[in-house]
Amino acid sequence: MVTVGIALALGGRASAALVRSGADAARVEARFEAPDVPELREWAEDGEIVLGRAVSVEGKSTARVAGQLAPVSALGRLAPTLVEVHGQNQTQRLLSPSTQIAFLDRLAATDHATAVAAYREAYERLRTARARLHELSNLAREREREIDLLDYQVREIEAAAVVPGELGELVAGEARLAHAEHLLELSEAAEAALSNDGRAADDIRTASAALADAGELDPAAAELASRAVDLAEEAADLSRGIRGYRERILIDPAQLEDVRDRIHAIRGLERKYGEGEVGILVFLGESRARLHDLSGADAERRGLEAEVERLGTEAAELAARLTAGRIEAAPRLSVALEEELHELGMEGAAVDVRLSPVSTLGPDGAEGVELLFSGGVGQPSLPLAKMASGGELSRAMLACRSVLADLDHVPTLVFDEVDAGIGGRAGIAVGKRLAALAADRQVLVVTHLPQIASFADRHIRVEKAGGTAAVTILSGEDRVEELSRMLAGLPGSERAAAHAEELLAEAGEAKTVR
Repeated sequence: MVTVGIALALGGRASAALVRSGADAARVEARFEAPDVPELREWAEDGEIVLGRAVSVEGKSTARVAGQLAPVSALGRLAPTLVEVHGQNQTQRLLSPSTQIAFLDRLAATDHATAVAAYREAYERLRTARARLHELSNLAREREREIDLLDYQVREIEAAAVVPGELGELVAGEARLAHAEHLLELSEAAEAALSNDGRAADDIRTASAALADAGELDPAAAELASRAVDLAEEAADLSRGIRGYRERILIDPAQLEDVRDRIHAIRGLERKYGEGEVGILVFLGESRARLHDLSGADAERRGLEAEVERLGTEAAELAARLTAGRIEAAPRLSVALEEELHELGMEGAAVDVRLSPVSTLGPDGAEGVELLFSGGVGQPSLPLAKMASGGELSRAMLACRSVLADLDHVPTLVFDEVDAGIGGRAGIAVGKRLAALAADRQVLVVTHLPQIASFADRHIRVEKAGGTAAVTILSGEDRVEELSRMLAGLPGSERAAAHAEELLAEAGEAKTVR
């Protein structure tokens, strides 16, 4: 009930078989004190986080985090920061290569941790530089095509030497050249009308002379005479202006063709690059800037190639330091784990810490680390995942945590089957180790061994009757009676009770010095 319920709340596989007969669904909720880690901050409320799971009779599963619907995968992502379960095929953390490397690194010399941090920083910089270089290399062909296109466009616009306002002038000039003969005829007619031989000019001069004579007789006519004089002068000036305009009119088919070609060229640039001369010139400026950026990518790539080479050398040197530290620490980790396993009832167990070089540097260095386990003399050494039972894995994890108490800061550890195949003396040793772990975190242990149960700060009995499980917190005489039952199967046995009290006393003494 305990381990299955926790596994379900932490995103484990759900099955309709978990639903009690007659019920519509199985539901479980787990409430945790939320550690201060980034993964949990958005879900925590008042320092707590609640995970919930429901499984219907049809086998459909729903999950909740802090009362909000969430995918089941969200429970799985949060689980490693809250609980670590060790039992039937659940000690996955110990089987992880990165965890096994972490075991070894933590047991190495004090300056090894500094080297690990330096290597990981260098490797991350190397990885980032390689990724950028790979990106630039993949884009090189596409970038070259874009450079060629932009270079052609820039050269085309630059060759045209477009000037703002030019098109309007060209259109006006084209109209003037296209109608030059007719404009010449009209200007000649206008000039002739105002010339000395023209009637209009004579009429204006006659009117001016007459008004001048009238002005001598009547002052009221003087203003009109003045205006007539001005008009005569304006007519003369207009005549000169018409003459100049006529003289500038050219009948030049070649120039007309040139102007039309220029207009056609600018119109073509407009269709491709922007409206009007301003639009064309804006496109030119943007293309020049883009071309500069793309041309700079080659310089960036050359710089990255040099950076990757430099960082590769730096990472290789740091990886060599890690390798040396791990080679020195591997025998010590093997001995320490073997001693713990022997104390935990696995007398013939042997652990080999194997370092296997990798072809290229990885996040953990130049080698992989694997813990190989042998259950006894003459038995082959195999990876833990291929050989160890659930109980053996639980004790192996307990041994690792005993050797390296500061492995991580997971607030809750759950051990199931840790008592499998061990007797009284080994049970006492396991109990002591579990009690030591419980000094700075919560430890839940499912056990049928009284020697282990006697070390619990809180002893909880789980009973099942009529298909329903119930839990009872035991203390005082009730706990002595339960331990007596676990020892001898006889709750009323005085000898069993005395033995139970002896176990509790020994466990209490051990915990006072933990």
